[in-house]
Amino acid sequence: MSVGDEVRTEQDRPQQSLGTAAARNLATTTKSVPQMQEISSRWLLRMLPWVDVQGGTYRVNRRLTYAVGDGRITFVQTGDRVEVIPAELGELPALRGYEDTDVLSELAQRCRQREIAAGQVIASFGNQSEDVYLLAHGRAEKVGTGPYGDDQVLGVLADGAYFGEQALLDPDAIWDYTVRADTTCTVLVLSRHDFEQVAERADSLRAHLRQLRSIPGQRTNKYGEKEVDLAVGHSGEPDIPHTFVDYEASPREYELSIAQTVLRIHTRVADLYNQPMNQTEQQLRLTVEALKERQEHELVNNRDFGLLHNCEYDQRIQPHDGAPSPDDMDELLSRRRGTKLFLAHPRAIAAFGRELNRRGLVPETIDMGGNRIPTWRGVPVFPCNKIPVTEARTSSIIALRTGEEDQGVIGLRAKGIPDEIEPSLSVRFMGINEQAIVKYLVTAYYSAAVLVPDAVGVLENVEVGRWY
Repeated sequence: MSVGDEVRTEQDRPQQSLGTAAARNLATTTKSVPQMQEISSRWLLRMLPWVDVQGGTYRVNRRLTYAVGDGRITFVQTGDRVEVIPAELGELPALRGYEDTDVLSELAQRCRQREIAAGQVIASFGNQSEDVYLLAHGRAEKVGTGPYGDDQVLGVLADGAYFGEQALLDPDAIWDYTVRADTTCTVLVLSRHDFEQVAERADSLRAHLRQLRSIPGQRTNKYGEKEVDLAVGHSGEPDIPHTFVDYEASPREYELSIAQTVLRIHTRVADLYNQPMNQTEQQLRLTVEALKERQEHELVNNRDFGLLHNCEYDQRIQPHDGAPSPDDMDELLSRRRGTKLFLAHPRAIAAFGRELNRRGLVPETIDMGGNRIPTWRGVPVFPCNKIPVTEARTSSIIALRTGEEDQGVIGLRAKGIPDEIEPSLSVRFMGINEQAIVKYLVTAYYSAAVLVPDAVGVLENVEVGRWY
């Protein structure tokens, strides 16, 4: 190559054949339908038995229950100062149903904040119970004496729990277990002395306590329901007891919730760009998928009917060591008969799998519609990414008994609504506006009902970020 000759690159050479970009203008491409990353397996919607609701409301009739005070307490934090929300004191057995906000506010102001170091004993077995403790943050263990004299963990307490509540009603109450801080704990303490001082000045509180003290006189079963009087093992001609089964006077009613959106499609798109795929059908398909994802999210997280918020406090348990272990899953199973399924975030399932690997256990799997689903004690563990994972990398595992016949959890829907494309899901044509845009109203009606309290249980605050 002589001096002055230029090196000709590929771009400098003249084009000798048709380019691929131009060729594609005459070629027919193979296309996929529009893809959507949000779509999940939605096992809850698939496994929940659905009941058609007439009139948009489902009423759950139960036997009359005399149990009082069975909830969780909420706090607010300002810096290092923690305060209980006054209305939340109504979760205590002594204050259930009491609504005088001024008195509750005074009681909340009398709660003293204490910081408890890990391993410190908060209350000791056999001592007189003079205070009620509200656990704002941390984890504590209830420890009792086993049948052979050794310590036995009776339960694990976490944020929002309370203990020592018997001190407010019984001046002779004693601790029948020991409470020991498992981690650093922040507790609020309300003494019986302060409670009685407020009651002396508040007529409404004294009247409430008088009415409440009549409740223990009712004969109830272990679930708090009015006991059915029976004569058993008698001989001769004794008087047979008379009885009846009482019902709740104001049973809970579940109204169907709604999810809606208006889908808009320009007529030019619907007229000219429908080959090889119908644009309207694809727009509706993706919109319905998003609607179903939201529906499952609401069934898990809605504060009115969601599973996480409608689980009774005595059906909530805490892991003994943070990560979800086989022991914790067994404890969750033992709280109810006939558990049909577990629901857990995929990260919680992975954390449980690590615990199984650490113990050398291999879970069985079952085939569900071509998917291999892990099981524990024969109960399938379904993934559900709608169960939240907190910033502290903790989540929950839900156990369900389902179906009306088993007094379990059921889904609610309104089958047969106008312009229905699926049960309880409709697409209605809303017309064409001045901009030539076609509008469709997409609507889904749904809810969930827990027929009896032990139909749903939750293993809370399981750590999903622990590695071995």
